[in-house]
Amino acid sequence: MNGVNRTERTDDIENRTSGGVDGVGETRRALGGFLRARRERISPENVGLVGGGRRRVRGLRREELAQLAGISVDYYVRLEQGRATQPSPEVLDALARALGLDAAERRHLTTLTAARREPAPATRVSPLLQQVLDSMARLPAFVTNHRLDVVAWNDLGAELVGGLADPGRRDPNNARYFFLDPGSRVVFPEWEERAGDAVGQLRVAAGLYPGDPELAELITELSAHSADFRRIWATGKVLMCSAGRKQVRHPRVGLMHLDYETLRVPVPSGETGLEIHIFCAPEHSPDARALAELATITASASASAEDATPTTEALSPSIG
Repeated sequence: MNGVNRTERTDDIENRTSGGVDGVGETRRALGGFLRARRERISPENVGLVGGGRRRVRGLRREELAQLAGISVDYYVRLEQGRATQPSPEVLDALARALGLDAAERRHLTTLTAARREPAPATRVSPLLQQVLDSMARLPAFVTNHRLDVVAWNDLGAELVGGLADPGRRDPNNARYFFLDPGSRVVFPEWEERAGDAVGQLRVAAGLYPGDPELAELITELSAHSADFRRIWATGKVLMCSAGRKQVRHPRVGLMHLDYETLRVPVPSGETGLEIHIFCAPEHSPDARALAELATITASASASAEDATPTTEALSPSIG
């Protein structure tokens, strides 16, 4: 018998049981994986350190980050290795400053050190929420959950982002769509940025809900099948979707530059359960005219589909 089992490291065992993806499932490893990813992104020269010759590691060394944060090297090493999992707020603040974390990243760092996490919220689209979506016939809108499943939409929103209403046209999960469907690169010309946004949102969700098996399965699947996903995930990117501008291309009306806003629908526990994404264009702009044209095309197609669907009355046999 060879010595593989005797010499197998604990880290290797944890990699297999969590799908080999840092930040997924195992809370001890999630903190260390995030710290390591952010440390590797920082150039020594950018924080006043001399890089010097050839370095065996990317970014900062552990001892360099510990020095910048004003904590002992031994304690920082234990944090990265998952042997210290509940640092004080003062230590977290020091690490956030040393790593140059923004507000969303700092919040994610705190989440990873929480003693207990909330269970993943169940997806429930109320009739009122669907009615709100349908009432915005001239504004594309759709709703996602924490796994980036698109769980509700209006007709224009479905058509804008690749055909959500037709399962044969695209996967209803935005992350799978970006990383496993080449068509996403046509619909979203700024693909790298949009794909990075999706990864950042999944990392936030993985920190909030480490016990969600469907989320862990999704991230593990994407890591196994997409080199782009692995590359972006390794950066430790964190994102809370908010507002901005996106480029979206539709085969009928061409390229549009659209503003978007994200509205959050809280669930009873107080966590963010669903997000509504709404798109629009500046009034009287070429993009607004293109969007209005797409709305007309979509409404016409929807009306034709309804006319072609037999009513219950027409299908019922006459009596008497």
